[in-house]
Amino acid sequence: MENKKGNMEAMRAYKFRIYPDQKRQMAIGDAISISQRLYNKLLEKTIEAHKSNPSSKISQRTINQFLNEIIKEDKTYLQLYAHVRVDIRNRLLKTYQNFFRRCQQKKSGANIKAGFPRFKSKDKFNSITHIENNGSFRIEKGRLRVSKIGTMRIEQHRNIVGNVKTMTLKREGKEYYAIFTAEQIINPPEINDINPVGIDMGIDNFIALSDGQTIQKPKFFKKREKKIAHWQRIVAKRQKGSKRREKAKFRLQEEWKGIINQPNDFMHKISDKMVHGGYTSFAVEGLHIQNMAKNHNLAQSIHNASWSRFIQMLSYKAESAGMKVIKVDARNTSKECSNCGNIQDMPLSKRTYICNRCGMQMDRDINASINILNRATLGQRGSHAQGDMTSAIQQESKSRIEELRTYPANAGEANDL
Repeated sequence: MENKKGNMEAMRAYKFRIYPDQKRQMAIGDAISISQRLYNKLLEKTIEAHKSNPSSKISQRTINQFLNEIIKEDKTYLQLYAHVRVDIRNRLLKTYQNFFRRCQQKKSGANIKAGFPRFKSKDKFNSITHIENNGSFRIEKGRLRVSKIGTMRIEQHRNIVGNVKTMTLKREGKEYYAIFTAEQIINPPEINDINPVGIDMGIDNFIALSDGQTIQKPKFFKKREKKIAHWQRIVAKRQKGSKRREKAKFRLQEEWKGIINQPNDFMHKISDKMVHGGYTSFAVEGLHIQNMAKNHNLAQSIHNASWSRFIQMLSYKAESAGMKVIKVDARNTSKECSNCGNIQDMPLSKRTYICNRCGMQMDRDINASINILNRATLGQRGSHAQGDMTSAIQQESKSRIEELRTYPANAGEANDL
């Protein structure tokens, strides 16, 4: 969001490791467990209501009513802080909103699954969120104090800039984290766009640039694939509910965490390098990742490449630095000759573009990146481009907040629950 002075409001997430003692670990575990049960109770009641009247939408008011009924029946849920209960309501409300949106898209002819809301298992519910900074949490002298949980050591490796809005306690395997979202005011500098670059997201190459550079991505999944398969077999063999199975699950979670953390670190470094590498704007494809992933031959490569996450990182960093990220129509970028405009078939097995008309030969990904740059340049005069990536910082904020399930609510509403 941009204000009258040209400054931009942005949300940033800060993730810190915390070290709760055994008592605080039990308190966090109990809060997560109660939250999971409350979510499933609410879902059960909303499913019954939806079955009785399928045409009605599940509104915030309806979920509030069910929430109050559940609390009257079982006072255990009052052990949760009020804003944590509001966050659970918001999680479910968001799930239903997405469900009804997909239903509308399906009616309009989209080839997607509606995906009715599902119950959350203990393994799928691993966090609680305080959705408002009203004194229920604070950091003092290297310790985090959280209402109804207690105090614990926090490894705050950097300062939080801006006004803290929300705080999430998250359990990842045997480790615990506190994630804060803070609202910041950013004043991006004015950049003269003299060195734009086109970016093609590839499969063989992680990215290819219109200036001829290509960047390969380490195959993180390949390196851990055998270990993951090994621990998956062990988990499957061990008895449900046993301590040995829980230990095996922790080992499996550690392997998966490495697969997530390593690519994220790689993409942060690459996006930082590009933003500070002399480029003044970036043109990218407006890819529909979910639709592309339905091609099972490409699905693993697409997800491993983490295309959308990289574009998201590049976008908010570039916009903070005063640069534009422009999305263009992705159709035929790999099939079109960047020299003469000829369009020809290009199966994935062909890695070199050889034009049937002008004879130009070039790496197919670099050829596509030049087309992307050309479309972005022409798009500023009303051609192929879909337009600037509007408020990329807001998109990053939205993604982060949705991931953490943090939603706005006023204190009065929370106290009523």
